[in-house]
Amino acid sequence: MKPYSGYLFDLDGTLVDTAPDINAALNHAFGQHGLPGVTESVTRHWIGHGARALITQALAPRRLEEDPTEILLEVFLEHYRRHIADRSRPYPGVETTLETLRARGARLAVVTNKLTELSEPLLAALDLAGYFDVIVCGDTTGQPKPAADPALFACSAIAVPPVDALFVGDSNADVACARAAGCPVVVVRDGYNHGIPAAELGADAVIESFSDLV
Repeated sequence: MKPYSGYLFDLDGTLVDTAPDINAALNHAFGQHGLPGVTESVTRHWIGHGARALITQALAPRRLEEDPTEILLEVFLEHYRRHIADRSRPYPGVETTLETLRARGARLAVVTNKLTELSEPLLAALDLAGYFDVIVCGDTTGQPKPAADPALFACSAIAVPPVDALFVGDSNADVACARAAGCPVVVVRDGYNHGIPAAELGADAVIESFSDLV
């Protein structure tokens, strides 16, 4: 793979396996409301479009008379803030790859739909924040992924044109964002892809591990 001047990384399912803590927070919120929880494997399919979308998807098959989304969201966020890195871990090779890319002079950014109040503490807790020149979150720009806004914002912040900024993600939202912004894009094979095989997401390539980037 050729080197790029900049790299834009999705967070959940790409840099960090966050599903265990997200699933725990979701089940805590549902339990507080008297609702049965969901398995971690199911939660993995829902991550990537933000906390509200996660809860909306989890509620969809339950056919409740009243919509408890706002209450569940508040409880979810409160619990998740306090347990944001209990079991979440960077994927193998992430830190070594980030170190190598920075040593080569590349500018690095995070582009995530996760809220700023969650993204920054998570990256700090896992000692990853220092690798990135900018962290673009779901509430940073007017529109989150799959719109082009977050990728374009990141490219501007790191002073790298989109054509020379490789987007590394795991979902159709990442691919659509990259395409709209004019960035080349690859996806990791085992991320949070909403049940769509990585090879069918429309990226330029599928990588088996982070070491493929270097």
